[in-house]
Amino acid sequence: MAAVARAATTSDAFNAIAEPQRRDILALLRAGEWPVTDLARQLSMSQPQASKHLRVLREVGLVRVREAGKQRLYGLDARGLRPIHEWVGGFEQFWNESFDRLDSYVQDLKQARQED
Repeated sequence: MAAVARAATTSDAFNAIAEPQRRDILALLRAGEWPVTDLARQLSMSQPQASKHLRVLREVGLVRVREAGKQRLYGLDARGLRPIHEWVGGFEQFWNESFDRLDSYVQDLKQARQED
């Protein structure tokens, strides 16, 4: 039995993207707007499942919806990703320093081999 999307218990984007299927939806929406039926088909989920995930993503500000005739088109609202981007960006200095140390170590190894 497939897992049913649970409603977010918070208005937090971190909670919303913790669910892998919601991350899959966001990945598809990077390319542009999609109707829920096409999203559901692409991700091999039922339309009600996709709608529940989209509702959660919309409630936390990661997805916007607009009417286009009889269809509702869902699109990415990247502004909602700002808190996540800022949090992850805080680790950038850590990784840059780690890679700098690794590069320095590799250069030291190369130099030691050349001196042997």
